[in-house]
Amino acid sequence: MLDLMKLARQMQGISHHLTQEAAAAQRRVEIAERLLTQILPHQAQRVEQLQQWCDRMGFTAAYPVEPLDTPVDVQPTAAAHTVLATDGSQISPSHHEIAYCYLINVGRVVLHYGQSRYPRLDSLPQVIYRPEDLYISRQWSIRTEEWMGYQRTVAEAVALAELADQVTGDVPALALVDGSLIYWFLESLPQAACDRILPPILAAWDRLKQTQIPLVGYLSASRSGEALNFFRLQSCPYQQPDCLSHCPGPGDQAPCQVFNPLRDTTFWATQLAPGQRSPLWRSSAPLLQHYHDDQAIYFCYVHVGAEIARLEMPAWVATNPQLLSQALNLSLTQVQKGYGYPVILAEAHNQAVVRGGDRTRFFALLEQEMIRAGLKNVGTSYKEARKRGSIA
Repeated sequence: MLDLMKLARQMQGISHHLTQEAAAAQRRVEIAERLLTQILPHQAQRVEQLQQWCDRMGFTAAYPVEPLDTPVDVQPTAAAHTVLATDGSQISPSHHEIAYCYLINVGRVVLHYGQSRYPRLDSLPQVIYRPEDLYISRQWSIRTEEWMGYQRTVAEAVALAELADQVTGDVPALALVDGSLIYWFLESLPQAACDRILPPILAAWDRLKQTQIPLVGYLSASRSGEALNFFRLQSCPYQQPDCLSHCPGPGDQAPCQVFNPLRDTTFWATQLAPGQRSPLWRSSAPLLQHYHDDQAIYFCYVHVGAEIARLEMPAWVATNPQLLSQALNLSLTQVQKGYGYPVILAEAHNQAVVRGGDRTRFFALLEQEMIRAGLKNVGTSYKEARKRGSIA
């Protein structure tokens, strides 16, 4: 039980710390604004430097593909359109349960606006129980619980492509996913494991491209600093940004670290008005070398009213003016309908989430099936059974 009296004594220290952090963040924003003013006349030159020296730099900086001082208005739409999304949840495996298996549940939602059509709200469960599926990740020293999360990501992408194949009509459409389209977790995985995860995801994106339904990854409260890292080229005291030669020590002590740890969203909150987006950027994350050329990830920051959201999209969306406008307009429309967060992502989460009662019913069904099959001594471990009750 949480002791609120003891906790209350710590609140004053937290509030004082947050006040100091807010003042420091404002100073970092002022530095970044000054660098933005300085870099504007040299934007093309800095892009060339980044292209030439990116493999020698100690940080990842995105490429601006539009003028840095030109915010663009995004207009929500009231016209007829369709939006689709998927999200996933799971029941993790446990040796204390009646059987060692796990469940992936993918919520699927399709909403039609201005078309007098019924929405689709359902979920697609999948139980993984065969040893060859449960323990395949052991060969790469990946825990089953982690592998389950990666498989959920694949299932979400495949389900989204299947929804897109079923969309009919000539109205504009949008496919939204919650989170980044850059799967950073792949960086720490062996190549053989990545080959089991990334190809089916990229294949699902190709199916979306064929339907001409733009794909957007919506990031709320993004912690990325990839765009602001481009400004560090302006603050570099050396003629050539060769970090490996000039600054071989800890990266946080480099002379270009003049506004760290400022986030992109904190900076663009001071530059954008509600309904505006930042310039478009192309990510230079090393992981993207495994993506196809037309699936390179572009992104921008949009002031959606309640926050600054990061919107990511593949190159085939970002380089097509019609699809880009359609993606941004429908994304902002979804945020407004959801009062600060895309309504379809919230609904997809609600369809996917596995609550306590669902978990209980899942294991009850499993127990009935095991008894029907003639198995004996079916039940949870004594530890699990004891934790579910209390003598207090």
